[in-house]
Amino acid sequence: MNLKPLLLTTVFLGTIISTQAQDNLVNSLKINASEKSKEFFKFTDVINIENTPIKNQGSSGTCWSYSANSFLESEMIRMGKKPVELSQIFSARNAYIEKGKNYVRMHGSVALGDGGAFHDVINMYRKYGAVPQSVYTGLNYGTDKNKFAEMAALIEGFLKAVVTNPNGQLTPNWEKAYRAMIDSYLGQVPTSFDYNGKKYTPETFAKEVVGLNADDYVEISSLQEYPYYSKFVLMVPDNWNYDQVYNVKMNELTDIIDNAIKTGYTVAWAGDVSEKSFSWKNGVAYVPEKRVEDMTAEEKADMFNGPKKEAVITEEMRQMAFDNYTTTDDHGMHIVGISKDQNGKEYYIVKNSWGTTNDYKGYLYMTKEFAKYKATAILLHKKAIPATIASKLKM
Repeated sequence: MNLKPLLLTTVFLGTIISTQAQDNLVNSLKINASEKSKEFFKFTDVINIENTPIKNQGSSGTCWSYSANSFLESEMIRMGKKPVELSQIFSARNAYIEKGKNYVRMHGSVALGDGGAFHDVINMYRKYGAVPQSVYTGLNYGTDKNKFAEMAALIEGFLKAVVTNPNGQLTPNWEKAYRAMIDSYLGQVPTSFDYNGKKYTPETFAKEVVGLNADDYVEISSLQEYPYYSKFVLMVPDNWNYDQVYNVKMNELTDIIDNAIKTGYTVAWAGDVSEKSFSWKNGVAYVPEKRVEDMTAEEKADMFNGPKKEAVITEEMRQMAFDNYTTTDDHGMHIVGISKDQNGKEYYIVKNSWGTTNDYKGYLYMTKEFAKYKATAILLHKKAIPATIASKLKM
């Protein structure tokens, strides 16, 4: 997930060079709000798939890990398992290790920071397993919420020193020192732990308790510049591992999400949330029919006072927004249902990881136009994809 200029300041969430970015973006989004928005919207849930309680990623750019782990927890519920709050920072910590290795191998030419993608959680689950949040909180320095700015600065400085290679040859100890630095902030990962009276390793916990198959999950995007129904490398800075995603037509993104929700599957959604038509406070995201820049002061003040007409998004608009950085990979969230407003229009019910301080206690309602316009990628179980599209993708 990546970056975008906002209010003359480069703000980062999802992908983060400065881990203060989440706070900056959330604070800036507070201006996109109405005091009485909730009085003007009347939402009625159509489908609301069971999910685990709202979390707060704190001052860290780990939205990708929070949302993807929330998705995995809902997958446990779907499979009839008792859900476990999975350690989001266990996934992130292992991704930091792998990212550091790639950074050195690539001579510093990959992104650093907290940012990542949904596939990072799946890849780390496949390689390292999983642990409960109660076993590995990542809070090893006296705070009750993530606060990663100091760690991020040290990691960056350390890895840059490794890449410049003052000895002329890398020693075998740089990776040990790197791991030790991360562990001093996040804590050492336990090689084994007790859970409900039984001893597990991260690998056995993933296999016996979580019980998900990493190979069942796929990422999908939509860009005109690549052949449809093939795979391509999503060119965003936080795709540090150069993973590939499937490419579908734009309207098929929401066809896929609709089919997933209607058949009992949830979906992880990554995309841009720095639009002025995204209000975290009011819990509403849509695409105004009129550009915000062209609105009067009165129209701007009324943006979230009830349902509004939307622009109709085209594939050309979506591609252009991606190419000119007006759609970037800011944030990751978890789609858990469908709701209708008082006019019968459908919205996705989206679970966020910024705590419960907004109008809908941590959830928000996103229109389908916004979802397909501003998505950079989605993650879901491959069986949730409509058969006609899955056939085109040769799944």
